[in-house]
Amino acid sequence: MLARFAILLVALFALPAAGRGDELVARGEYLARAAGCQSCHTANGPNAVPFAGGRKLATPKGVFYGPNITPDPRHGIGQWTEAEFLRALRLGIRRDGAHLYPVFPYTSYTKIADDDARAIFAYLKSLPASPTPNKAHELPFPYNIRMAMAAWKWLNFKPGAFVPASDAVGAPNRGAYLVEALGHCGECHTKRDWWGAIVPAMAFAGTKDGPDGKVVPNITPDPETGIDGWSTKDLVYFLDTGLLPDGDSTGGLMAEVIRNGTGKLADEDRQAIAIYLQSLKPIKHKPKKDSPRAP
Repeated sequence: MLARFAILLVALFALPAAGRGDELVARGEYLARAAGCQSCHTANGPNAVPFAGGRKLATPKGVFYGPNITPDPRHGIGQWTEAEFLRALRLGIRRDGAHLYPVFPYTSYTKIADDDARAIFAYLKSLPASPTPNKAHELPFPYNIRMAMAAWKWLNFKPGAFVPASDAVGAPNRGAYLVEALGHCGECHTKRDWWGAIVPAMAFAGTKDGPDGKVVPNITPDPETGIDGWSTKDLVYFLDTGLLPDGDSTGGLMAEVIRNGTGKLADEDRQAIAIYLQSLKPIKHKPKKDSPRAP
């Protein structure tokens, strides 16, 4: 009788713990979608292993390759602790203590809430381990000197948690968190200076030097160069399907962001993103490639 009672007690306590673990992983998967992890950590091609790295990203400073973030102990994050993972998000520091390049958007991820970061880590740890080796970045001098990132951070990086606006509640703050922290939208939609740092005065106003050398559009509600003509419904539908109000469809990296990220979010989160974008300060800026010089 005592043995049966002990087994029953073990079952009663073990099942909720397992349930909590599954719930944490499921929540982490959702948050990883919102954070766009798959798009930057999966190589191009139909046979690419999700999250196993190898994604090529060309920038004005050189070519970067997204690393393997599956739980492989040698090539991935299998030996990372939760504290080390949070340090990478918060401070841009790798497990071995080296500084990460800001192509990994820790300048935005620093704002992710601790509980959300832990959930993402739990999800990544639950993935099948892939022994895919990481590719070395292809960077010219002086960008290949990783230690120089310490000075870059001192000049351009301010770590800190997301602070909700005191005059906004509900959807606007949820949208701000999704856009500024998890979604790190400003990393691609904002002009950068010579040092590769975001220009705050041009936040979300687009850039001619986006990922892979593509022009990234202005997503502030400017009537001439931004999204002022888009309704909330238009934005929500775009984030779900990739279709623009004129019936055209987006392409490139944004198509991946929608396919692997915003298209998997709940409607209320897409709506929160739309509401926040519509609340931004309008900035008149039409990013476009420089015209080639006449011979």
